[in-house]
Amino acid sequence: MSKVVCIISGGMDSALAAKIAQHNGDDIIAVHFNYGQRTEAKELLAFRKIASHVDAVASYEIDLPFFGDIGTSALIDKDIDIPSEGVEAGVPVTYVPFRNGIFLSIATAIAEKHGAKALYIGVVEEDSSGYPDCRASYIMQMQTAINLGTKEETNIEIKMPLVHLDKSQIVAKALALGVPLIDTWSCYSAEDKACGVCDSCRLRLRGFEKAGVRDPILYKR
Repeated sequence: MSKVVCIISGGMDSALAAKIAQHNGDDIIAVHFNYGQRTEAKELLAFRKIASHVDAVASYEIDLPFFGDIGTSALIDKDIDIPSEGVEAGVPVTYVPFRNGIFLSIATAIAEKHGAKALYIGVVEEDSSGYPDCRASYIMQMQTAINLGTKEETNIEIKMPLVHLDKSQIVAKALALGVPLIDTWSCYSAEDKACGVCDSCRLRLRGFEKAGVRDPILYKR
């Protein structure tokens, strides 16, 4: 078995990425970031359930309060409304500046500590919300930078098994591998019942609809 670090937000994509790592026989070190997002408590609960489901050998819950100082994202700043009129074109107001770069940097330090050979991240390029830090080209450049800035024997690979899938394919694969989708959370704005109208909810619901199955989580509308 190889040790791998899985960045798990609590959402459907990162849950599937971690399940793929488990399916490959890897020992999973689960990492989650609390950065002041509106649904922080719900995402943390989802992370804990997913980490348990994939039999993580170690688990990290890391607080990053400085994201609130950076601001500029509707996920963090409650003075900025979460869009609800449809999936935004271009880079949406829910983009958190360089979030995945920061996450990958910290996950790399954890990987080097444990002697892990890979990082798993559930980025989705084709059917994402237009976040620039979810592109495969960006992640590959981060991998190059990581290996230039770590010990020679570290040699970390960043695995992004979902990057070229759409949401319906993600739903189908998650069901095939037994991911507990009822324990995942995608909504940007609510923690009791998903709003159903934010970009993330719309993409998730569209994926389930195209896959021909019903989303098991509860929605307000």
